[in-house]
Amino acid sequence: QVQLVESGGGSVQAGGSLRLSCAASGRTFSSYVMGWFRQAPGKEREFVAAIGWTTGNTVYADSVKGRFTISRDNAKNLAFLQMNTLKPEDTAVYYCAARERVPVTTRARDYDYWGQGTQVTVSS
Repeated sequence: QVQLVESGGGSVQAGGSLRLSCAASGRTFSSYVMGWFRQAPGKEREFVAAIGWTTGNTVYADSVKGRFTISRDNAKNLAFLQMNTLKPEDTAVYYCAARERVPVTTRARDYDYWGQGTQVTVSS
């Protein structure tokens, strides 16, 4: 089993930045993929970004390309989502997820473990 705990959410004004963290525990990561998803009220959960744990390969949703950066610290089992130039439409609960296989995918159903989520609110 893998446990994921997100942190770093909060409220910012449009144009601001936040950095989300995801702490993973419970198993030694090898060929894992870490992903970030988000869900706004009344909307489906959507893919934001993902990274291969060993390869560092990254994939981003078009809506966040150039503004968000996903990264990881292998030694500390941490994943990050740096969010810059935030927009009101980025407001959502952000979830960290882990997949036990490669390759990197964008589908929520491909991920095996999920965190509890952290709220991000961007005001105009």
